[in-house]
Amino acid sequence: MAPTSTPQTPFGRVLTAMVTPFAADGELDLDGAQRLAAHLVDAGNDGLIVNGTTGESPTTTDAEKAALVRAVVEAVGDRAHVVAGAGSNDTRHSLELARAAEAAGAHGLLAVTPYYNKPPQEGLHRHFTAIADATELPVMLYDIPGRSGVPINTETIVRLAEHPRIVANKDAKGDLGRASWAIATSGLVWYSGDDMLNLPLLSVGAVGFVSVVGHVVTPELRAMLEAHLSGDVTKATEIHQQLLPVFTGMFRTQGVITTKAVLMSQGLPGGPLRLPLVELTDEEAEQLRRDLTAGGVRLSPADSTTA
Repeated sequence: MAPTSTPQTPFGRVLTAMVTPFAADGELDLDGAQRLAAHLVDAGNDGLIVNGTTGESPTTTDAEKAALVRAVVEAVGDRAHVVAGAGSNDTRHSLELARAAEAAGAHGLLAVTPYYNKPPQEGLHRHFTAIADATELPVMLYDIPGRSGVPINTETIVRLAEHPRIVANKDAKGDLGRASWAIATSGLVWYSGDDMLNLPLLSVGAVGFVSVVGHVVTPELRAMLEAHLSGDVTKATEIHQQLLPVFTGMFRTQGVITTKAVLMSQGLPGGPLRLPLVELTDEEAEQLRRDLTAGGVRLSPADSTTA
């Protein structure tokens, strides 16, 4: 049974975009994925994104993606919303991924803006509409022009919001002005997709986060969210400022790289990276250690953030 959702929080409030654990030989580690998913939910996540960019989706096969959804749903599907990445720059492939995720038990879909081929806004509208028509699952758009090369314009977001299954947007556009207008005019449920802007986006109408640093500081993210919801702006701001070194450190290089390094140092499932991603250098690992320590993340003297 899927966890309870509401129109105001269709996928929960605090979601971590989960890495995909691999075994030492580079193969998918489903047992590790289940253990990591349970750890993240125990830490306070009420949703998980699997098969997103942080899950190394560009380098996992369709069969691996479906197996990962099944494993995570089995592990935490009655306690957390499991949202499966189903986006690509090929609409036909995206429809296949969406249907496979539904068959594997996902509670929702994450659909990223098609990347590299830079479609016009009408192409984006038709692409996302086709994904929403392909299954009965609710859809979260993922607007990240820094990776895709194309933003979803506010007018397109408003049009897409008319679809009954397009219910939310993960905002990694980095533009609070555009976010304010889109939230006000579309009625979509808004999630921050940029950890540095988690609190600012709450202030203009977001309901929660799709986070990478949630692998490390979910309790703090939830405390910040709850302080904001209760009207304690001072406390929310204090937590935000405390976490600034964590937000900075986790994204000095690609977020999957830093996340897997931290997970491995904590004895949690992560495993190796698939090329073209590579492990931290010694210098990068030491800088990450300093950043996390400055942000209040407790690391024992024996810990190493090398992968």
